[in-house]
Amino acid sequence: MSNTKDQKILEGIVAGDEVILKTFYKNNLRYVRGYILKNSGNEADVEDVFQDALVFLYQKLKTDTLELHSSLSTYFYGVCKNIWRNRLRKNRKMVIVDDISEDTEIENPSILKEIEDKEREHVYRKYFINLSGTCREVLTLLFEGNSMKEIAKTTGYSEGYTRKKKFECKKSLIEMIEKDPIYKELQLTPEKE
Repeated sequence: MSNTKDQKILEGIVAGDEVILKTFYKNNLRYVRGYILKNSGNEADVEDVFQDALVFLYQKLKTDTLELHSSLSTYFYGVCKNIWRNRLRKNRKMVIVDDISEDTEIENPSILKEIEDKEREHVYRKYFINLSGTCREVLTLLFEGNSMKEIAKTTGYSEGYTRKKKFECKKSLIEMIEKDPIYKELQLTPEKE
């Protein structure tokens, strides 16, 4: 992670620095509140989700498993959004309003697209790791841009078997992904441009 401001915030969270925690809370609460209130929530839900997401972030930091591929605010908002979606799904109140109005003051309008892209990637990875070792190998080589001939040479399979295996593996992966409720949710979410 290259952002030193985010690094200082993360260090403050781990250390329990009250000033940093209060500032982080103040700077991020409005985004979380806007999303939850527009999606069947109330103020108590906002506080609960924010606290749960903060605990999640703290645990990730303590176990050194936090991987940020975006700003800390974007990551935290995505965690809150997913926690709330899971609660709605469990309570069968799944009516998600993804538009963020002007009063939330998001500086980067692509924030939702970034979060949704991460959710899509997460769904893909979740099922990719469930494929057989052969499927993972063939598809990884394919996604790296290798031709069928190169994949066959690398794996030691005939080119015909490699083509058949690629088709079977992609089909299996797509079927698993399409059954996932989060994938269905993402399909209902209109693309933001």
